[in-house]
Amino acid sequence: MAGDTVRPGWAPGTFLGRLAPAVAGELLGLGVRRRFAGGRTILREGAEAGQVVLITDGFVKVTTAVDGFATLLGIRVPGEIIGEIGALTASPRNATVIACGTVHAVTVARAEFEAFLRRRPDVSQLVMAMIAGQLSWANRRRSDFAAFPAHIRLARLLTEIAAACGRPRPDGSVEIVVPLSQPELAAMIAIARATVQKAVHDLREQGLISTAYRRVTVLDPAGLRRLADGA
Repeated sequence: MAGDTVRPGWAPGTFLGRLAPAVAGELLGLGVRRRFAGGRTILREGAEAGQVVLITDGFVKVTTAVDGFATLLGIRVPGEIIGEIGALTASPRNATVIACGTVHAVTVARAEFEAFLRRRPDVSQLVMAMIAGQLSWANRRRSDFAAFPAHIRLARLLTEIAAACGRPRPDGSVEIVVPLSQPELAAMIAIARATVQKAVHDLREQGLISTAYRRVTVLDPAGLRRLADGA
């Protein structure tokens, strides 16, 4: 299994991308390959954490229920691991994970994953570092809430998402391949829906993005980065 699952193209910042190919192959070889159709729930909030999931192709959304509504927490890309916190703490899932389009993944049982980490303390340290990175990302979002107006918060978010989930086009623009609604964008930067509508309008007026139904294209990536940096 390892030979046809591991590929050299994992993004360097992802979990699998930071492992040596042989180590990634060993871990993937412990699991079962799965295919999830678009819209399929891969992990459900509140459920027992019996496994971790390694995304080998496709993108997923991570959401949590707030006042009965699904709030988008983030997007995970190929090479990333999900469900590791529940597996390590034996606590119920703290979020729901949904496939955005077809997703291929490898599921590794919790017991197998724990045994692998005992054999590979270097990987255990990496898992801890990835969890810390997620907390750092959440802290940056909270800092953004206090430091920047809505249109700059949105520019910072779209710059990050385009870097992780963008498809470059011949004209230099970048299409974000994950469908995103304005309410989801609003949830990720903690602003009201009406405010995100104005922020989206501002970025469109500046020629930085274009939008269609649940689709965003960054027309001027360099300009959006400058705005995100407060220039």
